[in-house]
Amino acid sequence: MLNKGTVFAAIVSAGAVTQVSALESKLNGIIDYRLAHSDTSDSYRQGGIGKFGTDNGGQAYLGQAGLQWVLEWDSGLSFHAVANGYLDGEDNGLGITETFFKYRGIPNDSGHRLQSKVGLFYPAISLENKAFAWAAKNTLNSSTLNTWIGEEIRLLGAELTWTRLGKLNDADYDLSFTASGFFNNDPSGALLAWHGWTSSSRQTLWGEKRKIPPLEARKSGFKLEPQAAESDPFLELDDRPGYHLQTQVRWSRQGEINAGYYNNNARTDIVEHGQYTWLTRFYYVGARWLLDKKLELTAQYMTGDTLMNDVYGRPVVDNDYSSAFVMLSKRIGKHRVTGRIEEFSVTDKDQTVGDNNSEYGKAATLNYTYRYSKPLFLSVEHSWINSDRPGRVYSGEPADREERQLLLAVRYFF
Repeated sequence: MLNKGTVFAAIVSAGAVTQVSALESKLNGIIDYRLAHSDTSDSYRQGGIGKFGTDNGGQAYLGQAGLQWVLEWDSGLSFHAVANGYLDGEDNGLGITETFFKYRGIPNDSGHRLQSKVGLFYPAISLENKAFAWAAKNTLNSSTLNTWIGEEIRLLGAELTWTRLGKLNDADYDLSFTASGFFNNDPSGALLAWHGWTSSSRQTLWGEKRKIPPLEARKSGFKLEPQAAESDPFLELDDRPGYHLQTQVRWSRQGEINAGYYNNNARTDIVEHGQYTWLTRFYYVGARWLLDKKLELTAQYMTGDTLMNDVYGRPVVDNDYSSAFVMLSKRIGKHRVTGRIEEFSVTDKDQTVGDNNSEYGKAATLNYTYRYSKPLFLSVEHSWINSDRPGRVYSGEPADREERQLLLAVRYFF
């Protein structure tokens, strides 16, 4: 968890936008307050089996208070810090989600540029979470794919990007390749296995633990008895670095395509204080494209696997998984309407008794947002998820479940 006193004192002291010699300081953020009514079970955030970020029934809460502070030197070096807070009376949290140094070099005569990053940061996978503090731009809840990225995936390490600039090479697009090495993501995969695919705006704070639902396999005498009641996704347990590779093609004011591969390269036979190492790998591809100046199409697909063994090397959790969504967003003056459909699955390939992680589901989201003023947005969003998850029987619920959520939100960007 964040040393919140230190971080916020630094951020607040930075003020708004100031210019001191060759150093520029920028402070931006989001305040997101919501009213929710959900037809669901206890939320996965509370260790329940509900797919949304709120429990069954009505709720008023602070969905996100995010601050993004950037210090830029004219040498190309910059420092970035992002903090997020959540206040709902049940899963309150305040902490760091990203903090890193970035260096952006000057292009050479051939139009090639190098860029590097060192610290704690998200891999640039999401094509939805483009607003300040990693908030989703056109919806309130992220897709299941990017909700999982926000919950379990973070890189503590270094990244190098090579870019061939189109404007210096008689091309309409920029072409980039990125390679990253990182530590502290060994338990990633645990929450996807035991929560399944979920949809919310909640990001896991650095050092924050997340509850897991009741499992038969965690009872005395079963295989998962040593597993702690909470998963800590940002631990380093085997001292082996993971890696992430990505290629991106970007057309100015038109769109982008990305594709990549993540591998935490974890051993699969270590458990310390109830936290296991999980070998988690996935491929992904995505595109965001302006069909005209006011109609945007976004689509992403991910597929991968995760494996956790006991200390004797015998499989305990062995899952394949995939998730995909297509989203259309249309702006008409101060109005924006966004629709998103999704399909997701987890295939449980192990034989562990009391731990069935299989899942198949579909989801749909419809959002209407009105821009009341330049920084103030009013939104209403309805989400529907239908999923078949046999593991729900461990909580006394039927495997097949339909869940709905209605959100009203006021979002202020600054």
